[in-house]
Parts: sequence; C-alpha cells; structure tokens
Amino acid sequence: MSFLYGFIMLAILVLWAYVYMKTYQLEGYKIGKFFDKALSFNLANGKKNKLILTKRMWRYIITYIIFTYALMVINCQFTPHWALIIFNFLVYFLLTPVFMVIVHYIILPIEILIKKYYMGKAARKLATKSCKRIGITGSFGKTSTKNILASILEKEFKVCVTPASYNTEMGICKTILEKLDDEDVFIAEMGARNKGDIRILTEFVRPQYAILTTVGPMHLESFKTIENIEQTKFELLQFMDRDGSAVINGDGKSNLKLYKKCKVSKFLTCVEGSFAWAKDIKTGKNGSSFTLMIEGQEVRLTTRLLGKCNIDNIVTASALAYIMGITLKDIKDAVAKLEPTPHRLELIKNGNVNIIDDSYNSNLTGALEALNVLKNFEGRKIVITPGFVEMGEKQSDLNFRLGAEIADIADYVIVMNETNKNDILSGLISHNFKQGNIFFANDREKQKEYIARLSSEGCVILFENDLPDNFS
Repeated sequence: MSFLYGFIMLAILVLWAYVYMKTYQLEGYKIGKFFDKALSFNLANGKKNKLILTKRMWRYIITYIIFTYALMVINCQFTPHWALIIFNFLVYFLLTPVFMVIVHYIILPIEILIKKYYMGKAARKLATKSCKRIGITGSFGKTSTKNILASILEKEFKVCVTPASYNTEMGICKTILEKLDDEDVFIAEMGARNKGDIRILTEFVRPQYAILTTVGPMHLESFKTIENIEQTKFELLQFMDRDGSAVINGDGKSNLKLYKKCKVSKFLTCVEGSFAWAKDIKTGKNGSSFTLMIEGQEVRLTTRLLGKCNIDNIVTASALAYIMGITLKDIKDAVAKLEPTPHRLELIKNGNVNIIDDSYNSNLTGALEALNVLKNFEGRKIVITPGFVEMGEKQSDLNFRLGAEIADIADYVIVMNETNKNDILSGLISHNFKQGNIFFANDREKQKEYIARLSSEGCVILFENDLPDNFS
C-alpha cells in the first residue's frame, strides 16, 4: 500500500467518523449511550452541534487515527488482492462504531488518571482557600439561580462562580484551577445524570451552604425513576458540611419530601408563610414585580427577568443571600439590575420581531412557563421546538402534552425533531390546531425558510429547547 493511497483512505475514514465523534461527545463520552445512538443511526447530523476540539477529544482523535491506520497496514499485509483491500475498506465504514468503542477503552485508563490528577490538584487548591463554598443542584433552574445569587452576593463579596453550565467534575475543576483566586465566595453548580454524581461533587467541593432548586422528571432515560432523581439531588444536603445551611425551594412534592428529610439547618422558600416567599405577583412581557417576604420582613422587587419560574429563582437566591448577611436594600438593588441568563427565557429584540430564547430548557414545567410568557405578547405567535428527549418511558406522553399546550397559545408551530414529531402532532391535533399551521424542518436551512415565510411585524417567536441561529 502506497503512502498516498493509505493517507487518502485514512482521511476518508476519519471524515466518516466525524458525525460519530460528535455524537460521542454530545453523549458526554458515555460509551453505552453513544453505542445505542450509533446502532439506531440516531446521530448528530445537523449543523447545530459542532465537534468541540477539547484536549480530551484531540487525544481521542489521535488515538483513533493511529488505531485505524494500524488496522489498514495489517489488512494490506494479509490481503494481497486490491479487490479484497477495497472490500475490507468498505467494511471499516460499517465497523466505525465498534472501532470507536475499542478506542474509548484503549484511552480510558489515561482519561481516568488525568481526571484524578486535575481533581486532586483542584481539591488541594480549594483547601488552601478560606472562601465560603456554596453548592447548587436541582432538576430545573440551577444555572439561573446560580447567576442570580452571584449578582446579589456581589453587593458585599468577591464571588467566583462556575460559568455557563459547568456543572461536572471537570467543569468545576477547571473553574477552581483557572478562576478561583482571592474571592470570598465560591459557587458551584452541580449536575447529575446518574445516582452518586452529586455525592462526588459535594465531597469534592465540601459546601457550607446549599440550594436545592425544583426537583422533577429530567434525564429519566438514565435515572429511570423520579425516586432516583430525588435521592441523587438529596446527596447535596446529605453530604454537605454538617454545620452548614440549606435553602430548599418548596415548589413541588419532591422538594417538600426532601425538606423533611434534610438534617442540616434548613430554610424553605416559595411556599406561603415559609422563610422566603413572593406575594402580589405581577408578570408581563417586560418583566415582573412582586413583594418578597423574608423572615417577616418585606420589600417590593422589580426585575426584567420573565416568568414565574424566575420569581422562584430570585426568592430562593435572595433567601440564601439574606442568610449570608446581604440586606434587603442590596437585594432590591441587585434584582433590579439582573440580566437574563442566556438561552433561558431570554427576550431578544430583532427589529419588529420579539424572540423568546428558551432553548436551554428541556422540561415540561419550564415549557409551560415559557408558553405563559408567550401568552403575554400580542401579535402572531410562532413556537419552534424539537420536543423533549431523555425522558424514558414518559417521553411520548410529555411530548403529546407539549403539543396540546402549544395548541392553546401559538398560531404556528415548527417541529424540529423526527423522533418526537408524531407525538407533538397528535397533541396539537387533539386541541384542534390547524394542520396547515404545522411545519416540520429537519435542518436549520428549512427552519430559516419557514421563519422567513411566517414572520410578520410584531410577531413573537419562542425557541423552546432549541438553540436559535443568529438573526441578522
């Protein structure tokens, strides 16, 4: 085999593997989940998600190239006929998922060692700091609550916070190693897809304060049951500093159950008469106002953040800030200046069109809140959504319900997901939604085409669990 011929074949194989590698990365390098997607050809084909060339991905790509090239050399040594070489080359295309699994396990010991190294390094650095440590977990509202809390605490403290949705071991490590310096407070958002994940993060960060946001059906594909989700989220309250304080959003049966189980000093929010709650709520298309009640005191707050869910996030964050010594006046000032968290009920003005970007929300509770926000606007209402994923056995019912709820508010719907389109369609039709106002787009170009056709002056477009392209 000539070098040029080998190089060309290798390049073709690596390019073919690109979409598999995107899927592998999007599944969090979980090889079982990747292989299930590969077997069903449910791959990340679209332009929306791109392969992020992290150091880990570079290690994987290099190992994959070496492994594939070695197979090709061996193949040519034992396959003398060009016809057989070409046949085997075609077989490689079919075996790409298998090769990726093999490469995963080849470099797995290296990845484990790298992870242990960085976690140990970050833990040693964190141990030298005297900052107050806060952990935040829950199924919904973690990132928004974290950002709100950071903004309020900055009235009194220097704050280091995990950025965006950095809520894994390596994400928190990266924040500690690269950002934590002489701050007074360190806030770590904690995410989970499996039982035990929050315990690992809690024992790593050792928070003295905790916030539990709303707990509900998320990632049911991996958790299987709501009880497993409850148990996992409770790990923050179970393994945090025993002398610490926990603020628990009381909205929902799961949260109230976990509040009763909690053994550390605890403060309930978002329930009338609790430690902190909201009354006299007014919501609109430009924000909300409400009276915040904390420990018998009250203050009127105004915010540009949209939706009742953000009021709950503000109340819960304000409760912990108050416990940590922030005055009601400072809370009021900070809340008035809050900026929306990107892609979470973020209102974007685009000429004469209003865009509600709720693309990072992936649960029914949040979707219902987004639809309530949409209802406050006048003009033509367009909803763009792929529906919900990773919902296990409940996925079909949840997407049917989503379609039914959209039908009561929207004028037009663009469905972006082949997997859920029939369930969403059935839900829309069940509420007598006009079938001529339902559109299906398999890619961004088709989506843009429909948006251009349906948009009108003063219309409102809601991106629900679907990242929008840049509008110009």
